[in-house]
Amino acid sequence: MADAAPKPKSKKKLMVIVIGLVVVLAVAGGAAMFLMKKNAATDEDGEEAAAPAAHAKHDDKNPPTFLPIDNLVVNLADPGGERFAQIGITFQMADSHSADSLKTNMPRVRSAILMLTSQRSSEELLSRDGKLKLAKAISDEASRTFGIEPEDEEDEDEDAPKKKKKKRKAQPESPVQGVLFSSFIVQ
Repeated sequence: MADAAPKPKSKKKLMVIVIGLVVVLAVAGGAAMFLMKKNAATDEDGEEAAAPAAHAKHDDKNPPTFLPIDNLVVNLADPGGERFAQIGITFQMADSHSADSLKTNMPRVRSAILMLTSQRSSEELLSRDGKLKLAKAISDEASRTFGIEPEDEEDEDEDAPKKKKKKRKAQPESPVQGVLFSSFIVQ
């Protein structure tokens, strides 16, 4: 009977040790999480936070409207015609009114996107530069639905046409703020 008395004390000691260990681990985990969040906030205030702000227009009063369209499957201009691309596109629009207007003209815009993409090779679309050029061409085409003719890139390179640009009427800013790829598969 002398052995029965120490067992409950042993279990109590073990339980106290386990609970203490759990509390210490919880406090250590909380401290680690706090320090990681503090470091992340410091990084966001540094150089990395400035880079995305330079690329995106952000207006708290008039946030952009995003207009996704159904994925498109396009045969590419590769020899043999065996390559194709599946592209998911989302338009970043200035407001919901312009998004509705673009939605009304979506059959024409989708057709233009198919034509623009089918003129490119898989090699061109696999490069970042090729994707950027395609996005610019799609944005220009979508802007045409609002009566805005984009400036030709060739004119920007030559000095003589720059003088002509100054004489032309200034185009209104396009409500198409960007073309975002939600998926891009080339096979």
